[in-house]
Amino acid sequence: MPANDLTLLTDAALAAAETATRFIGGPLDVTLKSDDSPVTAADLAVNALLSDRLQCARPHYGWLSEESVDDPTRLAAEHTFIIDPIDGTRSFIAGEDTWAHSLAIARNGQITAAVVYLPLKDKLYTAALGQGARLNGSAIAVAAPTTLSAANVLTTKPNLDPHHWHGAVPDFRRSHRPSLAYRLSLVAEGRYDAMFTLRPSWEWDIAAGALILTEAGAKISDKTGEPLQFNNPHPQLNGVVAGAEFVWQEVLDGLRRS
Repeated sequence: MPANDLTLLTDAALAAAETATRFIGGPLDVTLKSDDSPVTAADLAVNALLSDRLQCARPHYGWLSEESVDDPTRLAAEHTFIIDPIDGTRSFIAGEDTWAHSLAIARNGQITAAVVYLPLKDKLYTAALGQGARLNGSAIAVAAPTTLSAANVLTTKPNLDPHHWHGAVPDFRRSHRPSLAYRLSLVAEGRYDAMFTLRPSWEWDIAAGALILTEAGAKISDKTGEPLQFNNPHPQLNGVVAGAEFVWQEVLDGLRRS
């Protein structure tokens, strides 16, 4: 990993928060994208800030962001920024505090530096490959081993539909947060034992949280158990299952793989 990539992402996330929070209480100019997901003036302003700041600092890096037109030249770059300017836009619109800035760098498909920042909760998650994960500067680790039946899991109700499971739907304590990056980070922090989403998942929602989680000692894969690879031509993953190793494995064992 080139020197100071994590510092670069951290400083950029803090600057993104300054931009985003200026929109709170003011007009958000909400519009709908082609997939009916909302985008606000804050999303676009943060994206512009990050694009300028990060690409000026690393002009040879590729760029993949939820709020930018995809540039296929990223596929030829050794390093690529993978960015979600505001993960949890609906939460942002609703005036809640569970939205995040999600910033990552992939090198040849593997995430090497990551930041997830929730400014209204004052939670700054960071990780660099091989250097552990931190929350506000203090080391974090995944929860102690447990069984799925005793686990606290972040997932949505549709993921518990019986057609996803080849046996009985598992019984565990279920919670939810709107930001996928935050869900992954909460598992890394040890506050939850696992999270999973079975729908196709955009890389920018997952990339930063994936490294933070694995550097905290957890496991992560797609819903079939395959390792995650980033900076794909179509930047979506086949669902995500993540958590403390025993719980992660139990979820995978219970899911239909087809």
